[in-house]
Amino acid sequence: VQLQAYGGGLVQAGGSLGLSCVVSGDIFSIHAMYWYRQRPEYQRELVAGVTSEDTTNYTPSAKGRFTILRDDAKRTVYLQMDSLAPEDTAVYYCNVLLKATRLSPWTNYWGQGTLVTVSS
Repeated sequence: VQLQAYGGGLVQAGGSLGLSCVVSGDIFSIHAMYWYRQRPEYQRELVAGVTSEDTTNYTPSAKGRFTILRDDAKRTVYLQMDSLAPEDTAVYYCNVLLKATRLSPWTNYWGQGTLVTVSS
């Protein structure tokens, strides 16, 4: 199983950026898909998550600005980020909870991270 994230880059404050993360490999079922971030001098934190029932949750600072979506047919999770601020600067990681086979345990997998830089 591999997760490949796309879409990081440099954006001005107030701008928008979209991230995507594609899951590849042998997969039986995907339960939840998440975006985390690690800001300089901070621990990695959960930004947003979406379950297989399309239930979403957001960290308070992301509510109303970020939107997480999943496309199971494409095995992809997206994070649309609007009204970006310098404090959103971080490396963003996708994370997926899935079963590789019917008998496998639920396991978390991480993507490689993509840098988002928001200039003031």
